[in-house]
Amino acid sequence: MSRVSKPYEIVERALELSRADGCVVIADEESSANLRWAGNALTTNGVTRGRTLTVIATVDGSEGTASGVVSRSAVTAEDLEPLVRAAEEAARAAGPAEDAQPLVRDVPASPDFTDAPAETSSAVFADFAPALGEAFARARAGGRELYGFAHHRLTSTYLGTSAGLRLRHDQPTGTLELNAKSPDRSRSAWAGRSTRDFKDVDPAALDADLATRLGWAERRVELPAGRYETLLPPTAVADLLIYQMWSSAGRDAAEGRTVFSKPGGGTRLGETLSPLPLTLRSDPNEPGLESAPFVIAHSSGDDSSVFDNGLPLAPTEWVRDGKLERLITTRHSAGLTRLPVAPTIGNLVLDGGGERSLEEMVAATERGLLLTCLWYIREVDPATLLLTGLTRDGVYLVENGEVVGEVNNFRFNESPVDLLSRASEAGRTEKTLPREWSDWFTRAAMPALRVPDFNMSSVSQGV
Repeated sequence: MSRVSKPYEIVERALELSRADGCVVIADEESSANLRWAGNALTTNGVTRGRTLTVIATVDGSEGTASGVVSRSAVTAEDLEPLVRAAEEAARAAGPAEDAQPLVRDVPASPDFTDAPAETSSAVFADFAPALGEAFARARAGGRELYGFAHHRLTSTYLGTSAGLRLRHDQPTGTLELNAKSPDRSRSAWAGRSTRDFKDVDPAALDADLATRLGWAERRVELPAGRYETLLPPTAVADLLIYQMWSSAGRDAAEGRTVFSKPGGGTRLGETLSPLPLTLRSDPNEPGLESAPFVIAHSSGDDSSVFDNGLPLAPTEWVRDGKLERLITTRHSAGLTRLPVAPTIGNLVLDGGGERSLEEMVAATERGLLLTCLWYIREVDPATLLLTGLTRDGVYLVENGEVVGEVNNFRFNESPVDLLSRASEAGRTEKTLPREWSDWFTRAAMPALRVPDFNMSSVSQGV
């Protein structure tokens, strides 16, 4: 058995070992490369490799079908049988699974299922690293310090089932976060990018933007809490709307537990959420934001089901022309709620806005605030999806179309659903990195939003 080492071979062997009524095996082969820097100098770099195997066993019984899920890392051929048996034991010890469905069938096999996993390496930074070094030199000459990190991960997922599925998906994920600070640390600015391969990341352009922001911060203006016309950049819009998507399970809405529940019963599907013709959508084939074209579920939850593994994904409009069009459902929750099947997809795009850039929106602002990003976002009230959080790394005062200084940070209290209803302008959609959720979700494209009365509920002393 020691010769069984390739990912597809491990999947096939685990399926052969299964004694359950049904079996799903997911092998995730992951490689990653990273760079870190501080004070205009590289500090660390590294490359890692890893394997995680998830076995899902299903057992039929007189009261229904039970499931058991066991995941382990660094799995070798000798670990396979104990892992499969553990999943089967977990299924037999569990009660009937509420989300039980027949395993997905009749999906054409991936032609590269038996190929070796894709791998990243430090070579992904071949062009980026020298450009970063040049940015260090410019920052040093300009009296600012650069801090940050670049991370690239490539995950090859192999999915096999006892129902005959043999699917494979390679997912590259790259993130760059760059901070510029004044030598006395009193001023800080941030920029981030999401990328598939670091070929579309320009450190020089990012450093130039950060230098401008540090210059804005040389003048300090103290403002009290209150409601201000506010320009939310794409990264902040992404953080808010990703949380909205995570909170849009169809079953929860139908059972009266979320902001998408209709008073008196049912859901708010068909209701207008925004007066702007905005469309919030996901598409596994979205150029530059490609994600898995089929369901990959390592566990079951409100918006996922292990029984749906391998289910093909299609372009989905969650909001169309301002109206709520879809809520997240599994096959099971779709049956309960009589809603269309609409699984989660690994990207999120908001479009339908105008063509103006954020800079052009600033130029059209008489008086308002320009944010850099949001962080420490937490839910306050699921019934309204009220969120709280903090601004970070630069809030700027705009007067007569120009940035005139930096103001203090704030705590905010806002619902992304309410923001959509109050937004008076959306700019040009562009790829962005959601700063708060970048550990979990990176593939997003958003416009900047103008909100006439964003609620800055209190002053924050953070930088």
